[in-house]
Amino acid sequence: MQWSLLIVMGQCYFITCQLYQYHYIEDTKTWTEAQEYCREHYTDLATVSNMTDMKRLLEESTGRKTEAWIGLNNRTDVTRTWHWSLPGVEFKDDETRWAGGEPNDRYGLENCGLIKDNTLLRDLSCKEQHLFICYDESGSTNIHLIKEKKNWIDAQKYCRDHHTDLVSGLNQLHQVYKVGLSDNTPYWVGLFRDTWRWSDGSSSSFRHWDQTLSPGDKCAVTMLSEGGRWKNANCTDQKPFFCYDDKVILVKEKMRFDEALFYCRENYNDLVSITNLDEQRWVQERAKNASTPFVWLGLRYTCSPYLWFWVSGEVVSYKNWASDGKNDDCDMRGAMETGGEHQWVSQLEKNEFDFICSKS
Repeated sequence: MQWSLLIVMGQCYFITCQLYQYHYIEDTKTWTEAQEYCREHYTDLATVSNMTDMKRLLEESTGRKTEAWIGLNNRTDVTRTWHWSLPGVEFKDDETRWAGGEPNDRYGLENCGLIKDNTLLRDLSCKEQHLFICYDESGSTNIHLIKEKKNWIDAQKYCRDHHTDLVSGLNQLHQVYKVGLSDNTPYWVGLFRDTWRWSDGSSSSFRHWDQTLSPGDKCAVTMLSEGGRWKNANCTDQKPFFCYDDKVILVKEKMRFDEALFYCRENYNDLVSITNLDEQRWVQERAKNASTPFVWLGLRYTCSPYLWFWVSGEVVSYKNWASDGKNDDCDMRGAMETGGEHQWVSQLEKNEFDFICSKS
């Protein structure tokens, strides 16, 4: 694990921890050859989870003005899957309010979602031009109705450039319901479906396309000369590429907290710590593959003094506790849900779960 230290008034504070690292490989290879190289020397071709990852890719390739493979390819053996545009918001089909008979591909492939008629969702071709709704997680007003018609990809780009993203997920849609739509005008929201999959099998729904995709080209590149935006290309083209090196590992062995802590320190580095939202999203991807309802994190409570802390020494600044999941008793330890919202919950030290280690 890579750390940066900040020294303030004689005190050391850990300010940066990378649970995964990108590597730009200048040798040109086909997408499959690049995948083989990354799996042999690192973990896999790069998975990109959000705009923070995109900035890290651009920093890793400073000065290059070419196209480079990432680990996204269009699979013909899978069904189209719905996603929300905003990273970390998971699509829940059983809770989604579709209009009657939707989604239906009525006019061909309809892979993007909009709301109309009492805010019920409908599918439509992503090439259509419509008004759209942005979400701003840091603004005084979260919901922004944009009175300018764009196709879905351009609407997504606008929202990411000026706000946070297209409105995504049930909680944000409920905020739209409160604002209310004045008429039956359709508005794009951040719902889309595709058959693109990541090489490492992760479920990251982040997409950063620049244009309408070319038919037949099945592999994705990031265009370093275009601010990193993506396009699809022929998988047999020769290009440089990005690998990533994973610094965490899921151990699928049921252990008590202290046993898991000893195992991580004996075989890797430590039980994993989570210090920001990006790390939360990275760790929860690994947690999804666990065989237990929770996985141990390196989070424990002490009664002397009375506080939660990470066993690797960091203060618990970023928090993701379930609303009723925190119990400040002396024998409590912290775990993450392997399903649902992947929030943190208190568990007795004696409970046995899979766990996640940091590798270095």
